[in-house]
Amino acid sequence: MTTPTYTKPGCFPCRKTIEKFQDAGIEPHVVDLTETPAALDYVSEELGYSQAPIVVIDDDFHWSGLNPDCIQRAIHALTHTTD
Repeated sequence: MTTPTYTKPGCFPCRKTIEKFQDAGIEPHVVDLTETPAALDYVSEELGYSQAPIVVIDDDFHWSGLNPDCIQRAIHALTHTTD
């Protein structure tokens, strides 16, 4: 399962968030906000975020910024799902 991770170039928190997911065996779907205007509208207008990265796990679980607690919760949720 991949998770959308909205980033911008040169963003340290973005890079660290992606690395944490990759270290856990999760390859996030990275969306560059500077290249995707619709994505920027989505995260700023619909979700209300102005700080990258923005990670969307589902409609009820998303956050912005480098947030180790949310990253760990997401890794647990994404690696402990039963289909």
